[in-house]
Amino acid sequence: MPVITIDGPKMSKEQKSKLVAAYAESASEIMGLPVDAMVIIIREVEGENVGVGNKLLCDR
Repeated sequence: MPVITIDGPKMSKEQKSKLVAAYAESASEIMGLPVDAMVIIIREVEGENVGVGNKLLCDR
């Protein structure tokens, strides 16, 4: 059972649903496994908790 983890900004439930469907379907096709085998975990991360280079994402 593949596990796909997505770290990203806050999203609506509708956005999360679309994202999960797209990742699951694509991974299923590429891996040759049933879509029901895919596990997708979404972790919402605030921009102040992410550093890119020497700056916080929220300050870019």
